[in-house]
Amino acid sequence: MLIRKTSLVLIVLFIGSAPLIYSQSAGRTLNQITLSGRGYKLGLQHGQKLKKEIGEIVSLWKKSTSRALRKDADLVLEEFFAYADFTNTIRELTPELYEEVRGIADGSGQAFNDIFVLNLLDEFWVFIENPENHHCSDVGVPSINGSPSYIAQNMDIETYTDGYQTLIRLEAEGDSPEQLILTHPGLIALNGMNAKGVGVCVNTIMQLNASASGLPVAFMIRKIIGSTEKDEILSFVKNSPHASGQNYIIGIRGEVFDYEASANKVVRFKPDNENGTVYHTNHPIVNDDIKPRHERFDPNQPENRLPKGSNSYVRLDALQKRMNSTPLVSDELIKQTLRSKDDPNHPVCVNRREGRFGFTFASVIMTLTGQPYLQITAGPGDESEYIRVVFEN
Repeated sequence: MLIRKTSLVLIVLFIGSAPLIYSQSAGRTLNQITLSGRGYKLGLQHGQKLKKEIGEIVSLWKKSTSRALRKDADLVLEEFFAYADFTNTIRELTPELYEEVRGIADGSGQAFNDIFVLNLLDEFWVFIENPENHHCSDVGVPSINGSPSYIAQNMDIETYTDGYQTLIRLEAEGDSPEQLILTHPGLIALNGMNAKGVGVCVNTIMQLNASASGLPVAFMIRKIIGSTEKDEILSFVKNSPHASGQNYIIGIRGEVFDYEASANKVVRFKPDNENGTVYHTNHPIVNDDIKPRHERFDPNQPENRLPKGSNSYVRLDALQKRMNSTPLVSDELIKQTLRSKDDPNHPVCVNRREGRFGFTFASVIMTLTGQPYLQITAGPGDESEYIRVVFEN
């Protein structure tokens, strides 16, 4: 793959027959790897190619968890897996992905539960009830009269992941299309898109009811981008049991759909605006399946009782104003929006020095019409140029 960017330095390392391509910008590295196959075979490749990095991530996760919770991470893991009952649902609805996680563990030489918990990112956040780590900001733009359609996201997660930004190119196989998947080593997905113009971005909604036996977010993401048919994708999202409160912005070629999912209901968010855009941060807008301790976020409350000065509401206001500012939204406007700091205390783009608990790990813009392609930064968008990545087929 050729990346045309004068500000980038490309470093290619060969492991076996497949290259690892490092695109370096603003002092950060986007590690791009190509994988093939499905299930255990796919996970085994992932684990073997990124064995060193996975070992480092596991160690960093444990250090970060022990420090944040003031308890040994292995004891926290025991408590988490006494609560977590996701395995049966994963094996029933996405069996190949469960086998993929097993393959990652075996390929990297790590304990299965140490890899499994990396793939239960949102579910672990729900377990520890920590609303500080997740500040993702997402937008979606439908095609109007042939204009391009986009979905985009600032993926904000813990700072210990910095330096491990990874883009997986998953080769097409059978009825599964080629995919581009944002992640870090050991994790099957943070978000992603496929060559048939299907993509998904996600936001944690901690205030919504969760389930210890639903389908975790990473597995839902991979199910969506492994599919191509609109009706099948939307039915799966609306009818599957959800493990975590989560917002899904789904782009399917020229159409964009936004669903707030909780343990007990899935509700579509469809703002009434001229250009059809959607936008979301980390609180419920239409889903009222609220945990009792988060009643102040119930969207059915009068407007003056909602916590409008909180981080998520302030960021949502910035997204809404910018995305509704013009009848036709371009990728340049999306970049400006994802780089924005309209409120310095609650910025859309979060740098490490600004984020006490997390930062913008990567920023992605998925173009889903015409010939689909991805634009991505390693780290906050105001510190890096977007790299354009195209599909091979």
